[in-house]
Amino acid sequence: MTSSGNSNPCPIFEGLSLEEPSVLTISFASDPKASLGVQLANHDNGLTNEMFLPGYASVGRVLDGKDTLANRAGVEVGDYIVAVNGEGFRRFPPDFQDEYLKNVTGGMDMINLSESSNRSNDDGATDDNSTEEERQQKIKLKGRVVTGKGGEVYDKLLGKIREVKTEQDPANPLAISMERYMWDSRVHSWSRFLSARNGNVPQAMTMIQAHERWRTEYFPIDLTEPSLQELLRVHAVSEINIRSKEGDGDANDNVPVVYIDFAKLQGMGVDSDSLSRDVVRAFVVYTETILSKSPDPRGPKTSQFVDLTGVSIKQGLQPGALKRLYATFEPNYPETLHRMVLYPVPRIMVRAVNAMLGFVNEHTRKKFVITDDLQVVCKELGWNLKEIETCGSVNGYMRKHLKHGLSFVFD
Repeated sequence: MTSSGNSNPCPIFEGLSLEEPSVLTISFASDPKASLGVQLANHDNGLTNEMFLPGYASVGRVLDGKDTLANRAGVEVGDYIVAVNGEGFRRFPPDFQDEYLKNVTGGMDMINLSESSNRSNDDGATDDNSTEEERQQKIKLKGRVVTGKGGEVYDKLLGKIREVKTEQDPANPLAISMERYMWDSRVHSWSRFLSARNGNVPQAMTMIQAHERWRTEYFPIDLTEPSLQELLRVHAVSEINIRSKEGDGDANDNVPVVYIDFAKLQGMGVDSDSLSRDVVRAFVVYTETILSKSPDPRGPKTSQFVDLTGVSIKQGLQPGALKRLYATFEPNYPETLHRMVLYPVPRIMVRAVNAMLGFVNEHTRKKFVITDDLQVVCKELGWNLKEIETCGSVNGYMRKHLKHGLSFVFD
């Protein structure tokens, strides 16, 4: 079975997030005086949204410059510092053993961090004369949990980094161990669920546990089912991803969009149970794909655009499909919506559409834009008005900037 536009097709779509992290180690052995090239975020503030964070500092920003250690090692925003030269600075013990995790830096023994004990043979094996007891001690030290009053551990962490750098010992170069978590792991998602429940920890915990059960039950999705394939083939649900420089809106508004062609869905019988199920599944596939590629896993964002061109708002817009989408999106992807745009909606019908959307909670409703003004659409989504006019329609613009194309479609 082949897939159009995708050289490595996979007919089974798994949810694009896992709990286990990947690991990386930044070694200063080759340049002891180098700067890491990042701006750190302090997570030692005693806040409830920090309770699932593995460490007390993360990468808040990777500084510009291709030749920094961070860029050479592939450091990304959201990576957490968990150890310095094999000494752990963790909030809680690791849930996974390093040897079973993907090492995204490669060629580095994650336990024996000393340069002198980390020489590799030609076949990639590591020369390590440590006894099993010594190795276990190193594992224990690297997984060390450190506690203290607000800010103390963060300061100790920075102090350790400065201490090792100042010594500039060739036999003990600075090595910073990091963990990278996916966008929907508890590390990153907990703050979103907590925010969705206004800081109420028990309610947020109930919500995130329900979400985790949903992920277990909902995935995988079989993309080869004929009805779902037809939906994907005609782009009734698809993705638009415009680079910032190509749009008219603020760069912060320029997030990938799940595009819904409501007229096309209506022609396919959107209110039927089977099609509604397929619409939700297609919506989830694109939402997961967009959020998994967010440049900042701590705050992934997506927008949604419902193209109502050719739909009679007064006679043809039924909220049933939108209700089903909302029932899946709201409890499982909280705080990821940037904008939901419904266009075109005549001004005289805006109040009626608002009434139709009464099932949406007030917080989410503030992110909705209901308009017949294409200029407003472009401002909110960062799209290029002149280009849309050149393409002849929003649908034409969508096809020009279609991401994934037919990569989810199998012949």
